[in-house]
Amino acid sequence: MADADVPGQGSGTGTEGAPSRSILRSETLIVLALSLGASALSALISFVGSVTKPGGLKHQAATLNASHAPGRPWLDLAWQLFGIATALVPVALVAHLLLRERAGGLRAVGFDRRRPGFDLSRGVGIAAVIGGSGLLLYLGARAAGANLTVVPEALPEVWWKIPVLIASAVQNAVLEEVVVVGYLLRRLGQLGWSPMAALAASSLLRGSYHLYQGIGGFFGNMAMGVLFVLLYRRWGRVGPLVAAHALIDIVAFVGYAVLAGRVGWLPTR
Repeated sequence: MADADVPGQGSGTGTEGAPSRSILRSETLIVLALSLGASALSALISFVGSVTKPGGLKHQAATLNASHAPGRPWLDLAWQLFGIATALVPVALVAHLLLRERAGGLRAVGFDRRRPGFDLSRGVGIAAVIGGSGLLLYLGARAAGANLTVVPEALPEVWWKIPVLIASAVQNAVLEEVVVVGYLLRRLGQLGWSPMAALAASSLLRGSYHLYQGIGGFFGNMAMGVLFVLLYRRWGRVGPLVAAHALIDIVAFVGYAVLAGRVGWLPTR
């Protein structure tokens, strides 16, 4: 198997028919600037604003799925669908770049329909392990004053609420795992980064764009990033990671919609 076909590796020498390292470097920076790299900078600015605001972090809230047109459900739905669709544009860009590279598009990072049973079964297992521990970490970090109160959804009680929350969860999963794991590891490998350095960059980026949630969100997601990179290198597929991430977010979003205000242990505001 050629180096470029190994997840997170690749010679990146700029040989005939392959992009040079300078082109790959610029391409990677552009993809990140259009997607989760920009989100990381936005999260950092948000975090600075939160820590410099009077009062503790746990008395502030970070809302993930908010209404864009309160009192106007059809317009709100249009904005929700627009946001979900445009957030996936970087994934389409990555697919295009991998096709142009003759790597097989998203099949190169294991996001395809070749092994649906494998992807789903592994994803369920990962979600079961991470979901419960992640909730405990969040509650502990918030109680310690290191995290904002995360409000997974604040949508109106309309017919499209649950479908939009599920679509938002899937969008998050596809964007993050394709870009931050599959694509980024491949490009860093081609640029000559060591496996450990690539792992650190991917997990640090994942933690950074969750920094708006607070210190707990940063370290919790960074740890998740380390695990996901290791599993990706073991399986060579982002499919199980997408499935796991989507399930975790679906449970968080829909679970909050169902339980908020009905159980005492779940913080709301």
